[in-house]
Amino acid sequence: MSLPATAEAASTAERPIASTAQLTAEQVLLDLQSTDSGLGGDEAARRLAAVGPNALRTHKASPWLVLGRQLRSPILILLILTAGLSLFLGDATNSIVIGVILVVSVGLGFSNEFRAERAAEALHSRVTHTVVVLRDGTACQIDVVDLVPGDVVRLSLGAIIPADIRLLTSKDLVCDESILTGESLPVDKTPVPIAGNASLGDLACILFMGTIIQTGSGTGVVVATGGRAEFGKIALGLGERQPETEFQLGLKRFSFLLLQVAVGLTTLIFVANLLLGRPLLVSLLFSLAIAVGITPQLLPAVVSTCLAAGTRALAKRKVLVKRLVCIEDLGDMDVLVTDKTGTLTEGHISFTAALPARPDVSEAGLFVLGLVSTEADYSHGTVSTVGQNPLDSALWEAPAARVFEPGSHRRMDIIPFDHRRRMTSVLVADVAGNQQIVTKGSPEDVMVLCADVPPQAQAQLNEQYDAGARVVAVATRSAQGMSAIEPADEQGMLLAGFLVFLDRPKANAKESLVELASLGIRVKIATGDNAKVAEKVCRDLGLVSGGTLTGVQIDALTDPELGEAARETTIFARVSPEQKARIIRLLRQQGRAVAFLGDGVNDALALHHADVGISVESATDVAKDAADIVLMDKDLGVLAEGVREGRRIFANTIKYVLMGTSSNFGNMFSAATASVVLSFLPMLPGQILLNNLLYDTGQLAIPGDRVDKEQLQTPSHWDIAFIRRFMLVFGPISSLFDFATFGLMLFVFNAAPGEFRAGWFIESIATQTLIIFAIRTRRVPFLRSRPSAGLLWASLAVVAVGIYLPLSPVGAVLGFDPLPVPFFLALLAMTVVYLVLVELAKQWFFSRPVQQRPAVRRRGPFHHVHRRAARFSVPEPLRSP
Repeated sequence: MSLPATAEAASTAERPIASTAQLTAEQVLLDLQSTDSGLGGDEAARRLAAVGPNALRTHKASPWLVLGRQLRSPILILLILTAGLSLFLGDATNSIVIGVILVVSVGLGFSNEFRAERAAEALHSRVTHTVVVLRDGTACQIDVVDLVPGDVVRLSLGAIIPADIRLLTSKDLVCDESILTGESLPVDKTPVPIAGNASLGDLACILFMGTIIQTGSGTGVVVATGGRAEFGKIALGLGERQPETEFQLGLKRFSFLLLQVAVGLTTLIFVANLLLGRPLLVSLLFSLAIAVGITPQLLPAVVSTCLAAGTRALAKRKVLVKRLVCIEDLGDMDVLVTDKTGTLTEGHISFTAALPARPDVSEAGLFVLGLVSTEADYSHGTVSTVGQNPLDSALWEAPAARVFEPGSHRRMDIIPFDHRRRMTSVLVADVAGNQQIVTKGSPEDVMVLCADVPPQAQAQLNEQYDAGARVVAVATRSAQGMSAIEPADEQGMLLAGFLVFLDRPKANAKESLVELASLGIRVKIATGDNAKVAEKVCRDLGLVSGGTLTGVQIDALTDPELGEAARETTIFARVSPEQKARIIRLLRQQGRAVAFLGDGVNDALALHHADVGISVESATDVAKDAADIVLMDKDLGVLAEGVREGRRIFANTIKYVLMGTSSNFGNMFSAATASVVLSFLPMLPGQILLNNLLYDTGQLAIPGDRVDKEQLQTPSHWDIAFIRRFMLVFGPISSLFDFATFGLMLFVFNAAPGEFRAGWFIESIATQTLIIFAIRTRRVPFLRSRPSAGLLWASLAVVAVGIYLPLSPVGAVLGFDPLPVPFFLALLAMTVVYLVLVELAKQWFFSRPVQQRPAVRRRGPFHHVHRRAARFSVPEPLRSP
């Protein structure tokens, strides 16, 4: 196909989606210059170059964007301008000092944040999401971002639709379009064109990007990619950069609080200094330095460093995250919904017995009926269990399967297993030509189809369920003269018996459940197994049950009723994929942060609906593709480690915030008060910035600090009211000791301005740096909670540098004069008293009921849009659609 034809096809792909839905499949293929065999590889490459990647996000780490964020602060820009003006007016020393400090401060923030962004870029680039397309008539897997208009794709249960697609063929295809339309009910899809105009929700022949296949399968041709797709328009409307994390959104609210304080304080200082007759430039520079001093400038770098360190720590624990935001989602979790197979049990299912239900059926005969009703192809002799469901695999791995003669039965037709019928049926003929239908599936569903169930069958079944065994029922009926079967033929069956399987509880599952409970996480089981089997496993593991709901009971409940019941229910048995997703949706609506752990095709829908989807390395491709986090070991203990890491990151970030707001606010309030009372500025603008820089640099060790056990027991959230209360309690304590230092310098040592500034500089850096050891824990510091070695030595080093600078040769350049020795003895005493008073205030503060209220979880309405859009990400800037 020529390049002009490529451009024509690309322009045709921009046709309104409602118009495309009115065309037949043949017309759409013709317009897109494609066929039902797909595009050629060369043509696909030309179209990719013409229209760009199928992407909605860019994860490229841009140094210019990071630097722009560092320089975006209006206060910082004003300081740079004021320093330049100061240089122009002849105050070169102060201007150079301020300039050097600003460069170092911005450089520190830039280097840490950019390094974290590079780590995030590498993380995103390692994760690929694939789709099956026809290229040159052959099915192959490609990255979703390489899809182009005209590509023919194959889609199956649990898949996320990778672009806007016009259906060509479908089989029982139903889609969940809630992320696009807001409607929770699934939509039937068919290739039949639409007559007349219709809304998005009524375009039954169109599969929309970002929606999920709930049941069935189909093929279709891509008509719109990236930002031209309907979901793409919504996602790009939220920005093309990777979404901000909950930490960063909380940081915005926190920054607004600081901005309010800074504007009010600096305005008062500036006006007061002008009224006192001080020079305009000095007053402006001092006011701006106060504003910078009150803001924790390195907070974005600390948050980014925490998250990047978290991904590395989780990787060591065999927990792989696909996006940085997943770490926060993991720490946020307070409900875990999981299947029991492989999580609470070993996951290795073994066949144990065949229990005939009729005298004319032998154990060996029943076992053979079980083999021939699997979906495995046994016509060639050797049977591969790869891709088979675990129960079928267990049958073929049983010793009795080795003597099975493949030629003894010929399969003529099959109705594959699906999660609505919960059974498989085959039409088979033996060597004598006798034909019969053999149905194998859940006992409750198979026995309903049987005409005459032996009276002892139910007792047999209950005995196995009570023992915790997994049971499959087998039924047959004659089918002479038939060449094909359909679900309507599954009737009038005779129950042949039961196949019994065993899946033992995991040795460490009980310990893992205790760990999760200690983290405030409620574990709920959603399984396709019988309720009695699930209850037996839970009893064996000591999991206290809050009740059981079956799939039939769930269908009988309205959403409000099920939401209320799901709050306490622990076991959901015989549930379908749609029911799992419904339970998760209703739990999320109650404000719970819900994680789902699953590894099968039937788990994909629930993985997509959860706040955080978790799968395992051994899971099906569809499940791993749907998950946000992949566990290298299917072990709840590993998952508990991941939750701890997510919460540890938040706890360390909050340490920095609380310390910075309290001590910075106190020191800047002291400076503001002293500047009005004294006949000279208590600290020069450059000295304030230097103090802030030293202090912030020492706190870059916080991401690696230890976290107390009780801080990990429940999810934490940004609570601006709590931060404000903390600032208003501990800030004045800091100011109190600043005023004590002022009195000491003025009335005991009769300090000159240079000595005064040196004394307060040292006292300020010592108290606001060492307070981290009290604020980092609610326990008694050092005795009951030890900081990390990195934080301890970084803090002591900052205090040492802070003491040395005023006494060093550069002290005079910085505006400091030497201090008498007795001052340092007084400083030591004041610092000890200050830390003791802070400890007492801390105990009182955290004992008050208002501090013990749980923070409200906020999850923005576009959280799932961002999450779904993240799979369409490329490491380069996006083109305009």
